[in-house]
Amino acid sequence: MSVGLIALLDDVAGLAKAAAASLDDVAAQAARSGAKAAGVVIDDAAVTPRYLTGFSASRELPVVGRIAVGSLKNKLIYLLPIALVLSWLAPWAITPLLMLGGAYLCYEGTEKVHAVLWPHQAHHPEMVTGTAPHDMKDFEDAKVQSAIQTDFILSAEIMAITLSTVPGSSVLMQALVLGLVGIAITAGVYGGVALIVKADDVGVALAGNDRPVSGLFGSDARGGTLAPTQADRLLRPLTRSLGRGLVRGMPVFLKVLGAVGTAAMIWVGGGIIMHGLETFGLPQVAHLVHGLSHGMAAAVPAIGGAAEWLVTAVASGVFGLLVGAALIPLVKHGVSPALKRVRAAAA
Repeated sequence: MSVGLIALLDDVAGLAKAAAASLDDVAAQAARSGAKAAGVVIDDAAVTPRYLTGFSASRELPVVGRIAVGSLKNKLIYLLPIALVLSWLAPWAITPLLMLGGAYLCYEGTEKVHAVLWPHQAHHPEMVTGTAPHDMKDFEDAKVQSAIQTDFILSAEIMAITLSTVPGSSVLMQALVLGLVGIAITAGVYGGVALIVKADDVGVALAGNDRPVSGLFGSDARGGTLAPTQADRLLRPLTRSLGRGLVRGMPVFLKVLGAVGTAAMIWVGGGIIMHGLETFGLPQVAHLVHGLSHGMAAAVPAIGGAAEWLVTAVASGVFGLLVGAALIPLVKHGVSPALKRVRAAAA
């Protein structure tokens, strides 16, 4: 073997080792970034099922799939390059843009609360802008579009948190970490949502299955159905009870999760705006919330961390409600009529 070939192979081995080390760095950075964004990920998972109510069972998974694809586009096609460009050319613009997104979350969440408390006074933006759905396809398209718009704001917060964990890294490292975190979080969130929305179907199957054990093995050698075994008879009451519990419990669980999702939109939006105000030299609201949360943690040290998080979430939610309440008349009398005029002029 020639000396030149040996040198080339040595260089290739060195490049392979460097690439492996870089991949390890990307994975480690992505894991740290994902951990920091865990709070927003939980909010994202709680918000999404709210958009899946009103669909037939056959359309639930396709709708989840459409939203998941839209979420990936949000993160990888739009937000990833925008985050890299802004971090390079205009890092000062990231906070104001996040605050605008937070205001959108506060408005949408507060509008849902307003519709529940005063349904006869509820303001429905789609009615004002002329985009009300007319059939099930329009209804599905409107729901998916609304979910993707909300996901865009939450995804922007996730990507901003991720970017903040790799401030001194190269552009390639930042892009790889942002992409890996975006894919992993989308798969985790929407995989979990798919499991949640199909749990009632699993319940129906369990409740009606006489052979929970032997049924796993299909048919016998002659193609016939296997007779129930002793294991089937022992486990049948348990699996049927579990199935009935899922069927009865999932509608309630989804309603509760929808309410949690609305609350999450409000407290995440309020928290984004509070942190933004603090960045721009207006820390009064954030300091008040920090003081309240730390005081509660000190008062109940046994559950200090949970108490601190709860007070922060409630205070952020109250602040988000106030912001959303201020935005509702602005959107109703200003933004929506303006959009309606623009749509009419473009038609």
